[in-house]
Amino acid sequence: MRLLLLGGTEFVGRAVAEAALGRGWDVTVFHRGRHAPPAGVRSLHGDRTAPDGLAALAGTGGEAGREGGGEDDWDAVVDTWSAAPHVVRDTARLLRGRAGRYVYVSSSSVYTWPRAVGADEDAPVVEGAAADAGQTDYARDKRGGELAAVESFGADRSLLVRAGLILGPYENIGRLPWWLNRIARGGPVLAPGPRDLPLQYIDVRDLAEWILDGVERGSSGPYNLVGPPGHATMGTLLDACARATGSTADLRWTDPDAILDAGIEPWLHLPVWLPPDSEAYGALHTADVSRALATGLRTRPVAQTVTDTWTWLQSLDGTAPHRPDRPEVGLDPELEARVLTKNRGTR
Repeated sequence: MRLLLLGGTEFVGRAVAEAALGRGWDVTVFHRGRHAPPAGVRSLHGDRTAPDGLAALAGTGGEAGREGGGEDDWDAVVDTWSAAPHVVRDTARLLRGRAGRYVYVSSSSVYTWPRAVGADEDAPVVEGAAADAGQTDYARDKRGGELAAVESFGADRSLLVRAGLILGPYENIGRLPWWLNRIARGGPVLAPGPRDLPLQYIDVRDLAEWILDGVERGSSGPYNLVGPPGHATMGTLLDACARATGSTADLRWTDPDAILDAGIEPWLHLPVWLPPDSEAYGALHTADVSRALATGLRTRPVAQTVTDTWTWLQSLDGTAPHRPDRPEVGLDPELEARVLTKNRGTR
């Protein structure tokens, strides 16, 4: 199989590139040259936001390239773009005659808020998105990217991967790396309860393998792509962090109300965690993923995700890369100490 990755040097894109190379696929990575791609790929450089930024992709063959079987053709394109939808539109239009399928890595954020508990792919999506739009907000940008992919490749040759919370090696958002580093420091740790709170996430490598399986199957349409609800809990996640780091940290399980009363922001200050009775929890940790499971989605144990992420993080001296368009996550140590002093928590 011949795969074109738009991006392919960080997090999701890199995981897809490595998984494809592991299958013996021919992989081309189109990127800006800011980060080194995995060894073994063919690199093309360009900035999709710049005039003539797609020149390296233009190649020869144009609309007839796919039919003529030119060497620049690809069986599939994987696109992880997260900003202005018109960038996806322009790229998809250029490639529609030279690739068999367009895989757009979208987001569960495309659904109308608040998303119902247990919603599937038929849930309503945000309004006001357009394939030719400039950058607006994350939800409409991702929905616009979906529309752009379908506009050029059609519903039968577009695969829309509506990912939820993604964790694992190469993470450049900071969620699991923050927990690992915090627990590695040891001492009393504010652990947001309840301990048995079910979580829903996907290891980036499981996401990548499912995408490649989808390319091989010829899958199309939208899929909620995240692990089953309750694949892990806050307890199993943080316990795995303690084991992976060899820490003797004291996890102090703290009531959600005490956390909120202290002005701590869920998801931002305490990554991954959301209060169990909140709209956000229902939207982000309870999605119906039966369609993805029916097509072979496999999810590795939380301990493996955590341990492998720690190993990768250690190779970087504990400092994970961070996307400049995403806020810094994590809890201020002084605020953590004040909350722990006021609320003794439970072990």
